[in-house]
Amino acid sequence: MRAYWWKILAILLLAYTLVAGLLMDVPRLPILNETIRALYFHVTMWFGMIILLIIAVIYAVKFLKSGDLKQDDISVECTNGAILFGVLGIVTGSLWARFTWGGFWTNDPKLNGAAIGLLMYFAYLVLRNSIPDIYQRARISAVYSIFAFAVFIPLIFILPRLTDSLHPGSGGNPGFNAYDLDSNLRKVFYPAILGWALLGAWIASLRVRYRRLARQFEEKLINQ
Repeated sequence: MRAYWWKILAILLLAYTLVAGLLMDVPRLPILNETIRALYFHVTMWFGMIILLIIAVIYAVKFLKSGDLKQDDISVECTNGAILFGVLGIVTGSLWARFTWGGFWTNDPKLNGAAIGLLMYFAYLVLRNSIPDIYQRARISAVYSIFAFAVFIPLIFILPRLTDSLHPGSGGNPGFNAYDLDSNLRKVFYPAILGWALLGAWIASLRVRYRRLARQFEEKLINQ
């Protein structure tokens, strides 16, 4: 039971996020209206993505220091989970934009930065799959992961704040903190971040186990 408590917690938090996020009262703000509920899904998925990317970078550094493929397994699968959340974040953000900005996509610096960032990580996947040697693949992927993260953070957090942007918290627009006068938002927002992060860790852990079993199976076939 001790090994599964965090998985049970992830299920409970996401179930709470889904129910409370759709049914709990939210502040009635001009233009946003009910679309402010995207805060519970779109924004929190991106927070989950950032958490997974941080873990991926930490284990990329650990691999470069130790050369242990187990560290690379964790790094790549956390990156895969982050990419999944990034795609879901783009999709939910586009739905929100459709009802608040009048279109699924606008020429917004934060949107463009997010798209460029995701393309960088798609390139990461292509790069990994193009290198046949397992250790060389892991080393190059680890270095790429570190530099990609160093570019990704300014793209989505710093550069949009330096120019005009429709996004809350960018280009002089108030962030969600200014909207959070109603404590009901906090009651769902913070549990949602933790829930998505735990779900991402759960998915990554399953993928890591699969990756290691597959490698063991390949090694047995080679040794036969």
